[in-house]
Amino acid sequence: MKVEIFSDVVCPWCYIGHHRLQQAVRLFEGDVEVAHRPFQLDPDGVSTGEPLLRALERKFGGAGQVAQMTARVAGVAAEDGLDLRFDRALQAGTFEAHRLISLAGRAGRGAAMAERLFRAHFTDGLDVGDPGTLAGLAAETGVEDTGEGAEQVRADLARAHALGVRSVPLFLFEEKYAVSGAQPVETLVAALREVEARTAQEKAAQEKATQEKAGEGCEGDACAV
Repeated sequence: MKVEIFSDVVCPWCYIGHHRLQQAVRLFEGDVEVAHRPFQLDPDGVSTGEPLLRALERKFGGAGQVAQMTARVAGVAAEDGLDLRFDRALQAGTFEAHRLISLAGRAGRGAAMAERLFRAHFTDGLDVGDPGTLAGLAAETGVEDTGEGAEQVRADLARAHALGVRSVPLFLFEEKYAVSGAQPVETLVAALREVEARTAQEKAAQEKATQEKAGEGCEGDACAV
C-alpha cells in the first residue's frame, strides 16, 4: 500500500503527524510504502535568522496568543515523546529542505531525512534553510546531495495544489483516500486497514468482471451464451 504524507518541515503538527504515521505503520504490520511530499506554508519564506516566536507574534498579534498556541502544540508533542523548543526555532524557507527529502526518498531515506529536518528545526534550533546546515544534515543522514531534485519538488508542489491540499499534514492512501490532520495513531491504523480492505474488494470485483467478460464469445465450435 502506498501512503503519501504532504507536510512542511516547519509545521509542528506535521512533525507530530510524521511520528504518528511511523507508529501506525509498525502496528499495521502490512506492506506500506511511505512517500513524503512537499507543501510550503509560506512559499515566499526565506531564512533570515529571525527567532520563530518573534515572527509568529508579528503574524498573530501578540506574545500572549502565540504563547498559548505554542504551549498547546508542544504539550501534544511531548505526549508523543517529541521535544518542541519554540524558543530555539528560527524562521526559515523550506524549498531546499524539501529538495533534500525528495533526493533522500530516491534512496529510501525520505523518512529519515524528514525526521532529521523536523528535529533540527524544532529541537536543535538550526536554520533548515541555510545551505551549510542542510549539507551537514544530509551528510549526517547518509544522503548525498547531488544538487538535483528542484524540478521534482516544483512538480510535487503543483500536484498538491491540483489535489486541493490546503492544510497539512495530509495523508493520501493509494492516491484515492485522504485523511487530514495529525490524527491519533489508532485512527491512522484504522485507515490503513480500511484502505487495505477496500483495495482487496476492488481487486476481487475487477477480477470477477474480467472473468465474466472473458466468457462472452465464441471459440472454435463453442459459444458462451
